[in-house]
Amino acid sequence: MPVIAYRTYRCVLLVLLVMYCFEHIMLVAYAQSLEALRALIDSRAAAIEQKMIQWRRDFHQYPELSNREVRTSRIVAEHLRKLGFEVRTGIAHTGVVGILRGGKPGPVVALRADMDALPVVEQVNVPFASKVRSTYNGQEVGVMHACGHDAHTAILMAVAEILASMKANIQGIVKFIFQPAEEGAPEGEEGGAELMIKQGVLENPAPEAIFGLHVFSGIESGNITFRPGPTMAAVDFLRIVIKGRQTHGAKPWVGIDPIVVSSQVIMGLQTIESRQVDVTKEPSIITIGTMQGGVRNNIIPDSVEMTGTIRTYDEDMQEQIHKRIKRTSQYIAQASGATADVYIRKQYPATVNHDALTAKMAPTLQRVAGQRNVSLSPKQTGSEDFSFYQKKIPGMFFFLGVTPKDQLATAAPNHSPLFYIDESALIVGVRALAHLVLDYAALSTGAPQE
Repeated sequence: MPVIAYRTYRCVLLVLLVMYCFEHIMLVAYAQSLEALRALIDSRAAAIEQKMIQWRRDFHQYPELSNREVRTSRIVAEHLRKLGFEVRTGIAHTGVVGILRGGKPGPVVALRADMDALPVVEQVNVPFASKVRSTYNGQEVGVMHACGHDAHTAILMAVAEILASMKANIQGIVKFIFQPAEEGAPEGEEGGAELMIKQGVLENPAPEAIFGLHVFSGIESGNITFRPGPTMAAVDFLRIVIKGRQTHGAKPWVGIDPIVVSSQVIMGLQTIESRQVDVTKEPSIITIGTMQGGVRNNIIPDSVEMTGTIRTYDEDMQEQIHKRIKRTSQYIAQASGATADVYIRKQYPATVNHDALTAKMAPTLQRVAGQRNVSLSPKQTGSEDFSFYQKKIPGMFFFLGVTPKDQLATAAPNHSPLFYIDESALIVGVRALAHLVLDYAALSTGAPQE
């Protein structure tokens, strides 16, 4: 090899070695700074814990129904403004969006919390129990945060304060979405995630991923469960009207009895799951929850109205079940000389966790809660309108346990008037969401995680 070429070769090797060492030093330094930021999140979460619990108790004591979250959204908006966020209000009636622009370049990430309560009379014996009464679909009702949205709102307010205090070290933009009407808008109104999306919540800036959590009864306090893919069911509203012919109860052969036909339809619908769909693919549920017809014991009425709910995880199966419900109802009614009018309205799609995003962020949850405290969630037949966001961008939704270990067997479920939250678990939710933001941005820039 000529002397000049050899010297050039040695110089190139030296340059590459120096570049490698510099890159390694920078990566080590970055990893150390990332660990320092994680530790800072944890220390600030501990410092804000009691404030967060007080927010939660305040929201719990003064709950508001869907699309009526006026007080709650005002408190949220004022909090975000004090933190220096860009704040947008009035989205989907009472929704609030706060935008935190970090001091370093990076991705746009969204976090979501829901704010609405349920028409439930509280029976939990706590000093901050709700005594609120309101009107829901024309009826006077009690109001209670029986699903834990008070905790969700307080958790996200705490995350906002923690990340705002670290703004200079945050990579990218964090979009905080405080959403109304997750439980469903009142009759005749739009609301919830679907309306927020229609009104541009996923635009300007557009997030590339979204994270959300739900406190859950029956899971040990501080534990986290999640699953990739279908996690919570799609929900559809079902109404079937069976029309017969009214007659005296003593002479049923003179008319057509819609009550008997309705009972046959109900039994026929159950064969859809047991005999007509592939049970090895995904589970599904058809439930009739109301049946109304007749005004007197000895009169066969003209018609009977049934309403119910349909739960599915797969869109193709959902469409097949809809077709089979209509066919089963109409043919059974026809066999008796009656008719069946079937109305199905899609409400929420299935909550489907993005596989790649979930796999990428699972280590964060395991580190935050402890590997032994994180597990695979079974599929939930409940539904969540977080699913609308996941139809637009990759999303990950997980469950936070809020039941003390000694109460797991007897804990009242979400939506019960006895639903109870162990507040000591909420700090895990704060840390989880804050760490997800930090780690997602680091992964997006190719930084080391451990």
